[in-house]
Amino acid sequence: MSKTLIALGVTGGIAAYKSAQLCSDLVKAGFEVQVIMTENAVRFVTPLTFRTLSRNPVITSLWELPQWQPEHVALAQSAELFITAPATVNFIAKYANGIADDALSTFAATFNGKAAIAPAMNPNMWRHWTCQENIAKLASHGVRIIGPAAGRVACGDDGIGRMSEVAEILSVIKEMLEADE
Repeated sequence: MSKTLIALGVTGGIAAYKSAQLCSDLVKAGFEVQVIMTENAVRFVTPLTFRTLSRNPVITSLWELPQWQPEHVALAQSAELFITAPATVNFIAKYANGIADDALSTFAATFNGKAAIAPAMNPNMWRHWTCQENIAKLASHGVRIIGPAAGRVACGDDGIGRMSEVAEILSVIKEMLEADE
């Protein structure tokens, strides 16, 4: 019996360190995890961290793919769930509007299954009308929005913008997958 494959998108924000724990917890829970990182994400956490935790190569570019079939297409056909954690305001805008200019946003534009995002950003970014419109657009298309939580963010501001805790994200992922059973 094959393991359930989850595509884990990681974007460039300080909350990317929580994604390493999420990856580890998903593997411990029996899932296969394929990580896709943005160029900015690798500035916060290295691909080696995710390769070690997931036991799979990490996708960081559309241009360094070892197989003949584009990886984002093959992965989109086999993943049962797509979660992006953290989801920056930049990624949310790309995802909501079909902009596909890197490996992660191109995968997002290719994937048609169960999807969720865990936003993480400055509270002012979260409240901005463009972000709220993009969040509403994603939700209207069935993308599950996990958080964000209230609290102190990396820049020192307080408000809604912190990425939800890993345990909450993991719980939502399991709930989404169990909905089919």
